[in-house]
Amino acid sequence: MNRSKETSVADRQSAAATAKKAALERYRAMANDPGLAERQAVRQAVSAARSTRVAERRAARLASEARAAAERAAEEAAQQAAREAAAQAEHAAREAEADEKAARDLALDAEKQAARDARYAARKAKKRKGR
Repeated sequence: MNRSKETSVADRQSAAATAKKAALERYRAMANDPGLAERQAVRQAVSAARSTRVAERRAARLASEARAAAERAAEEAAQQAAREAAAQAEHAAREAEADEKAARDLALDAEKQAARDARYAARKAKKRKGR
């Protein structure tokens, strides 16, 4: 192995300390940069605008969903009212049909009774005539 490339522990520690100091200097220089505050302000403004747009889209979506739900509820209520009206009309039609059938049955019974009475009267008239 080539010993010239190997470094001692002290060399590595000093290199690490130098790198730390350089990184700290870069951070301090960046922190003191006047453009940094402007960039951060721009970032915050962009972030605030983005969150505002997101909130607006969410509010618009919620309003749209609420409108759609209200329309569905109104449509369902109209359909329910139409079903109830149809059921009432069907019930009224059934009642009218039942009343009509009862009237027909009553008329038929009256006709049968009249026919029986006529036959009875004819029989009685025949008996009296035959005497």
